[in-house]
Amino acid sequence: MTAVLIEAGVKVAVFLVLLLTVVAYMVWVERKVSAAMQDRPGPNRVGPMGLLQPLADGLKFLFKEDIVPANAHKPLYLLAPVLTLAAALAGFAVIPFGSSIEIGGRNISLAIADVNMGILYVLALGSLNVYGLMIAGWASGSKYSLMGGLRAGAQVISYELSMGVSLIGVLMVTGSLRLSEVVQLQAGGFWHWNLVTQPIAGLVFFVACFAETNRLPFDLPEAESELVAGYHTEYSSMKFAMFFMAEYAHMVTVSALMAALFLGGWHLPFFDLQQAGWSVTAIGLTHMAVFAAKIAFLLVLFVWVRWTLPRFRYDQLMDLGWKVLFPLALANLVYVGIGIAMGLPWLGGFTR
Repeated sequence: MTAVLIEAGVKVAVFLVLLLTVVAYMVWVERKVSAAMQDRPGPNRVGPMGLLQPLADGLKFLFKEDIVPANAHKPLYLLAPVLTLAAALAGFAVIPFGSSIEIGGRNISLAIADVNMGILYVLALGSLNVYGLMIAGWASGSKYSLMGGLRAGAQVISYELSMGVSLIGVLMVTGSLRLSEVVQLQAGGFWHWNLVTQPIAGLVFFVACFAETNRLPFDLPEAESELVAGYHTEYSSMKFAMFFMAEYAHMVTVSALMAALFLGGWHLPFFDLQQAGWSVTAIGLTHMAVFAAKIAFLLVLFVWVRWTLPRFRYDQLMDLGWKVLFPLALANLVYVGIGIAMGLPWLGGFTR
C-alpha cells in the first residue's frame, strides 16, 4: 500500500511539474509564432532567444499590486481563478502518456490514474472549468465581466453537446470509457486511428475544443474589442495569471485528449517496438516522446489558428454550434451505428 501511494505521489509531482513547464513555455511559443507570422522578432531579451521570458513574466505577476474591486463578492471573487486552474490541471490525471516503464523491477503505468470512466472524468472537469469563469463574471461586480461570464456559459452549453455526441461514436466502437483501451484499439497503423475511421467526429471534436478553451475564433467571453477583457476584466496580479495559466493548461489537456481519442495516442505507425525487441522502459519512453510530439503539433495548431482567423460574431458562433456541428455529430453517430450493424471492417472495435 505504501509503495502504491509513493508511486502515485511521484507521478502527480512529475506530471504537475511537466504540465506547468509546458504551460509556461506555451506563452513563449505563442509569442514567437505570432511574431514570426507578423514578421517581427518576438521575445528576445531575457535569456537566449528569450527563453527566460516566462520566468520574468511570472516574477512580474508576483510583484504586481493585487486590487480587489469595491463591488466584488470577495469569497467568490477569490475562488473563481483557483477553481478554473484546478479543473484545468486535474483533467490531465486520467490521460495515459504511454504504456509503461520498468523501474527497480516494478512495472509502472504512464498515467496517474487509469480509471474505467476516464473520458467522463475529463468531460466533467471540462464542464467544471466554465463555472470558474461564470463565478468570476458575476463576483467581479462589473457589467463587462458579467457579460463575459454569461457568454462563457452559453458557449460551453452549445459546444459541449456537439463534443459529447461526437465522442459517442468512438465509445460505440471501443466499448469502453477507459482511455488506455481507446488508445490500444488504434494500434497497428494510422488507418486504425479514429480520425481516419471517423473523420467527421474528429473534426467536430477539434472545433469544439477551440470553443471549450475560449481560443480565437471562439474567444467571445473575453472579446477585448467589446468587453475590455470579459470575465477577468477586474482581476490583477497572480489571480489574473491563474486564469492565463488555466487557459493554456486546458489547451494541453484537450490536445492530449484529442491525441488519445483520434490520433492513435502513443502508437507509432509502421513500427512495432515489441517485435523489434526493445525493452519495456525503452518502449515506454518512446511512447511518451511520440505522444508528446502529437500534443506539440496540436498546440502549435491552436496558436496558428488564433493568429490566422478573425473572431466570430456571436450569432455566427451559435449558428456554427447548433446548425452545423451538432447535426454533423448526429450524422456521425448514425454512420457508426449503421457501420457496426453491417460489420464494416474499417471501423475497428467490435467489427475488427
